[in-house]
Amino acid sequence: MTPNLSHKFGKGLPPEEFVSNMTQNQEVFQDWYQRFEWTNVEDQAFFESLNHRDDLRVLILAADWCGDVVRNIPVVFQALEITGIPTEVLIMENHLEIMDQFLTLGGRSIPVVIFTDSGGHVLGTWGPRPAHVQEAMVQFKTENKDREAADYQDNLAETRKEIIKRYGEGTEYQAAIIRELRELISGF
Repeated sequence: MTPNLSHKFGKGLPPEEFVSNMTQNQEVFQDWYQRFEWTNVEDQAFFESLNHRDDLRVLILAADWCGDVVRNIPVVFQALEITGIPTEVLIMENHLEIMDQFLTLGGRSIPVVIFTDSGGHVLGTWGPRPAHVQEAMVQFKTENKDREAADYQDNLAETRKEIIKRYGEGTEYQAAIIRELRELISGF
């Protein structure tokens, strides 16, 4: 059964406040935010068309120390800004009971973008990374079940390098996030 999160409405930070309260990575976050561009007019039109929907809410589990949040949430913010969908950021450490309902591969991975209806019923989630980037972590978790294994940390370090490589130097990964969000929201 999916949780009802209506009790969290109004308990998070508006996106602007999340950014202004960042104590780590704020400049990098703002840089990714400013580098965002709509690369597909149909995608942009889709997100703008969501202004006609008053039945959606978004809660984002995040923290300023997380590299995936710093890379991915600027894109999510840009997409959601033109939708008019009420969006709040829940700082993970302050909402662990919610975090623990949205584990990724059994662990606390952020960001998690949670879409609900206006009554708080969860419709779907996105995160923590675009699918093509996340594949590297899925493969790692599949192949490295024993956290105590001698090569676990080395393999994890290699996986993190692969994740950075898959993100790439530029903003190409941002279009993947937009596509994945559009596909997800289209199902609601």
